[in-house]
Amino acid sequence: MKPWKPPVGVKCLAGVDEVGRGPLAGDVVTAAVVLPANHRIEGLADSKTLSARQRENLYSDIISHADCWAVGRASVAEIDRFNILQATLMAMRRAVMGLRMQPDYVAVDGNRVPQWEYSAEAVVKGDGRVEVISAASIIAKVVRDAEMAEMHIKYPGYGFDSNKGYGTAQHLEALERLGPTPIHRRSFAPVRKEMGLDQSDLF
Repeated sequence: MKPWKPPVGVKCLAGVDEVGRGPLAGDVVTAAVVLPANHRIEGLADSKTLSARQRENLYSDIISHADCWAVGRASVAEIDRFNILQATLMAMRRAVMGLRMQPDYVAVDGNRVPQWEYSAEAVVKGDGRVEVISAASIIAKVVRDAEMAEMHIKYPGYGFDSNKGYGTAQHLEALERLGPTPIHRRSFAPVRKEMGLDQSDLF
C-alpha cells in the first residue's frame, strides 16, 4: 500500500482515529493529535499491533511531545439513538473541535469523513500508515481501556478489564447470567436479545 502524504502546503495536520466501534458495552472513544514535524517519537504504529506496555509508553511520549491532542466520545445512549457509525463520526468531530490548534487538514482513519468544516481525507488503514493517525489510535485505545478497567470494578463479572466490552464467550455468558448493565448498548443484537427487545422497542 502506498505511503500517504498530506497535500502540499499543509502546515497543521491532525490525525483522528476511534476505538470501540465493535464492543457490546461502553462509549466509543476518539482522539485527535497534531505532532510537530520534527518529532522524535519512535515506534508509532496501529495501536492494535502494540502490547499494552508499548501503548502506555507511547501514550506518555505523545502527550508530552504533541503540539496538541484531544479526546472525543459518544455515549452509549448516543450509540443506541444514532447508530454506531454516526456516533463515531460525532465523536471524531468532538475530538478535532477540542484541539487547542485548529488544523488546516485532517487525516481520518477509515473510509468515512465526518460532516464538518475541515479539509480532510479518509485514509484506509491509516492507523498503520500515517503517524498522526497512529498517535491518535494509541491515545484513544489507552483512554478507553482505562475506562473499561474502571467499569470492571463498577460492574464485576463481565470481564470488562480483559475483554474491553467486546463480545467474548466470557462476556456473552455473563450477559446471559447477569443481564445487561447501564453501559451495555441496547441496539446491539446480543444485548437486545437478553433484554427481550426488538429494534422498535429502543425508543
